[in-house]
Amino acid sequence: MATVLLPCSPVSDRLRRSFPGVERSLLGSAPSLKFTVHKKLSHGHGLRTRAVYGDVNKVEIPRQWYNLVADLPLKPPPALHPKTHKPLKHEDLSPLFPDELIRQEVSDDRFIPIPDEVIDIYKLWRPTPLIRAKRLEKLLETPAKIYYKYEGTSPAGSHKPNTAVPQAWYNAQQGVKNVVTETGAGQWGSSLAFACSLFGLNCEVWQVRASYDQKPYRKLMMQTWGAQVHPSPSSVTNAGRKILQEDPSSPGSLGIAISEAVEVAATHEDTKYCLGSVLNHVLLHQTIIGEECLSQLEAVGETPDVIIGCTGGGSNFGGLTFPFIREMLKGRMDPLIRAVEPAACPSLTEGVYAYDYGDTVGMTPLMKMHTLGHNFVPDPIHAGGLRYHGMAPLISHVYEMGFMEAIAIPQTECFQAALQFARTEGLIPAPEPTHAIAAAIREALHCKDTGEEKVILMAMCGHGHFDLAAYEKYLQGNMVDLSYSNEKAQASIAAIPHLVP
Repeated sequence: MATVLLPCSPVSDRLRRSFPGVERSLLGSAPSLKFTVHKKLSHGHGLRTRAVYGDVNKVEIPRQWYNLVADLPLKPPPALHPKTHKPLKHEDLSPLFPDELIRQEVSDDRFIPIPDEVIDIYKLWRPTPLIRAKRLEKLLETPAKIYYKYEGTSPAGSHKPNTAVPQAWYNAQQGVKNVVTETGAGQWGSSLAFACSLFGLNCEVWQVRASYDQKPYRKLMMQTWGAQVHPSPSSVTNAGRKILQEDPSSPGSLGIAISEAVEVAATHEDTKYCLGSVLNHVLLHQTIIGEECLSQLEAVGETPDVIIGCTGGGSNFGGLTFPFIREMLKGRMDPLIRAVEPAACPSLTEGVYAYDYGDTVGMTPLMKMHTLGHNFVPDPIHAGGLRYHGMAPLISHVYEMGFMEAIAIPQTECFQAALQFARTEGLIPAPEPTHAIAAAIREALHCKDTGEEKVILMAMCGHGHFDLAAYEKYLQGNMVDLSYSNEKAQASIAAIPHLVP
């Protein structure tokens, strides 16, 4: 290997358009960047060799989470109290969250140390592998290189334990005995149930009705780890009873399930609420994905040209991309960052950027985000984890600043891509990351047409072993593309609180 000095690359056109003069302020007077170039091995296809795979996955587990807020030239708008519409104070969040998570939620610190106890549990599955999809490349006959960061090796089978474990630990450290949450496909609910079992916490979960019925084994996972699980909307809470009275056959939504869980936490002093996506501290914990991935790519001398991830609430996408956005802001790389959302729930590509509630009933703080309206109930697509009316405020802010782009893809194209991936790479993806796979295949085929040898990095956030009913439906030809109802969304958007931006 050799150490090389090269001139700083210019800050991307996207940054310059958004912030004229940003180059000087971000880069200062640093004349060059230092990085390490590794020789590529000549055996086999590109970098796909045993020696390289030994190197790429022998990285250390990061000891810190990364907070993108610290490096943004424009800070995101604050969350507001749902009744006073004033910026939230620490005490406003105390009924829901332990003190340390509240501090992380509003922190401007660039890095937050990961507790040793959390690191010890992370070691059960981290670092997670970065894999080059050589066989998929061959199938597509593309000159592009496709890498995927695979988070399905965790006990729960997805990226969600990356935040479930610290959330459970901080609650346990504060003496909390009971936590409540919502879940869509069940990946978050099962992850929190797993984490609570390690720290002796009682866990109660409201699972979106459509996924509760579609994915019974997720419910059994949660129960195996000791959680109590309700279909949402349920008759247990006032919020659930109200929804059922209006629509007894409601398929539910993440917004409704959040309302039920928040109601229980807010009305029981011995109970706290845990959230699996959307909030800053959740995305903070997930940055362990991107930090690991940076080290793994450095080990093989690669820099991504395109980074792709699915988005529902945004935790997996933010976890992978935020450390790369930091590198982009420092002028060290200039990747195109692309979010992929379901065509039936396109909050980034079709929603409005406005203050809105994070739940259906209106109990949560108001957050500035891309939203289809808190009353919007998406059609019951199989990617249950992406059926959320809004997008993480921090991702929404980054999107507005021009640091990333977004597309929406229908579920039949996603499942076709999933079969191509499974039949070449061997892994059966969860319905959520099939969106990233479909977008990566689109990009790889574009490279085939242009001859570009791009490096494509995608997030493979979990396996689909408990989602085989969705695959069965696709294989039998019974899956349809559920349409996005603009009329329904506009009615929901009209109910968003009218606040001065």
